[in-house]
Amino acid sequence: MGTRVDVVRVFTDQNGRYGNELGIARAEDVAPADRQALATKAGYSETVVVEQPVAETARVRIYTPALELPFAGHPSVGTAWWFAEQGTPVRTLAVPAGPVAVDTVDGLTWITARGEWAPDFTFHQLDDAEELAALRPDDYSSGQHYGWMWVDEHRGAVRSRMFAPAMGIGEDQATGAAAIALTARLRRGLIITQGVGSQLFTEWDSDGWAKLGGRVRADNPVEL
Repeated sequence: MGTRVDVVRVFTDQNGRYGNELGIARAEDVAPADRQALATKAGYSETVVVEQPVAETARVRIYTPALELPFAGHPSVGTAWWFAEQGTPVRTLAVPAGPVAVDTVDGLTWITARGEWAPDFTFHQLDDAEELAALRPDDYSSGQHYGWMWVDEHRGAVRSRMFAPAMGIGEDQATGAAAIALTARLRRGLIITQGVGSQLFTEWDSDGWAKLGGRVRADNPVEL
């Protein structure tokens, strides 16, 4: 018997298209020593291992194909939505970086986290869409690189792409931690379209806290 991994797409557009796949495994189904190998085999930009909630708080561990992360945005949003779909909604995700508050408003799942919890992204502000489109995964051999440009600075509309060879990720279709970090740097809310068409929403809160929201859809589970 393999390990069942539920799959959701996080940060879809309003029609349920695009988004970033997330694998979700239950802690009782995979031993701690096997969790990184499971994430590597799954091949999603992140796979989470979740414990059953206690008092509306769930412990979550987050793995890329190459390493474990103390916090990541699209796994947090996707996991919060998944718990609600399972009939066990949570108010808090306990990840290694700290407590991540959860909320749902008008069909969007929101989390609140700190900008410094994000990995060390190198931000590249570009001037136009052609320059952004010309970026390639093999342009980067190390680190985490987030290319972004204003589509409409007045509205806070941004177009972006992210490449993370250090995490074993060629190109990420939606990077919530980078969205939170950029929001903290700019101190303003953003409407971000990333990759092919993923949609992320952020709000600047205060004292380093930012909110991240988006839509989530279920995909078919897999056995690994």
